[in-house]
Amino acid sequence: MGFHENNSAGKSRFLMLGGGEGWHANQLRQACQVRGCELELATYQSLAGSVQGDGVTITCAHGDVRNFDAVLTRTMPAGSLEQITFRLATLHHLQKVNSRIINSPRSLEIAIDKFASLAVVASLGCRVPSTRVVQSRREAMDAYAELGGDCVVKPIFGGEGFGVMRVSDPELARTTFATLDQLGCVMYVQAFVPPGGADTRLLKIGDEVISLRRTNAGDFRTNRTHGGTAERVETQSWHRDLAFRVCNEIGLTIASVDLIDCQTDGYRVIEVNGIPGWQGAQSACDVSIAGLIIDTLLSTETLVAS
Repeated sequence: MGFHENNSAGKSRFLMLGGGEGWHANQLRQACQVRGCELELATYQSLAGSVQGDGVTITCAHGDVRNFDAVLTRTMPAGSLEQITFRLATLHHLQKVNSRIINSPRSLEIAIDKFASLAVVASLGCRVPSTRVVQSRREAMDAYAELGGDCVVKPIFGGEGFGVMRVSDPELARTTFATLDQLGCVMYVQAFVPPGGADTRLLKIGDEVISLRRTNAGDFRTNRTHGGTAERVETQSWHRDLAFRVCNEIGLTIASVDLIDCQTDGYRVIEVNGIPGWQGAQSACDVSIAGLIIDTLLSTETLVAS
């Protein structure tokens, strides 16, 4: 039994899973009100499963998840390996029984992992910065040297620029990698692409692509949380083609693809985000981005393969 078969009232009901209250939730609620539909919020921690002789039921704080017309997946909080695995297993089961999960659990598994997503981008023939992903301090120092002694170190999981640092001093590199090694972290070491403080974000929502030029005069990171600002620019045909090519390969319906314009030979794709924020983007756009998201949830067609 799929979602729409459960909704006898005729009014579309959506579940936003993760993310919590705040600006994004308020924007989505307002977009729902304009369109005559409803949005409920639930945490990933509220997910529970019941297995009985006649089947499986997945519930959240608002009851059976199948009673919603679609689930919008937002930020999944940190947890134990068991918790993360269980949360993803519930999403996989819901998708198997014809529930609409946007983005799909498999696409989230790829997009949340910077190595996995960048590997997909590179396999498509897109240009990416030289990157090494290693598991020891010694190998990280080797990667730092191989990449020219000017690198960006990122957590393999995470977003909004948190935990990202530029390392161009050997002593700082040794200290950084020693600390990460002690914490048991995988070390994601990427060659710095100058000039820094500027990139292009391709925000894909359903069948729409919005292009944004993001800049930050005081930091190489362009995220709004670190002082970056956004300006909408014309979406070139190759912007749209690139965004759809990458997102379709991963299976993402809603995502962002971030590019850096290399000073010597074109762009580099630096990151794919399967749970993008849009507060900075909205400040640069007349169109309601939350409205585009709700319109995508209202669509009766799946816009990408699972």
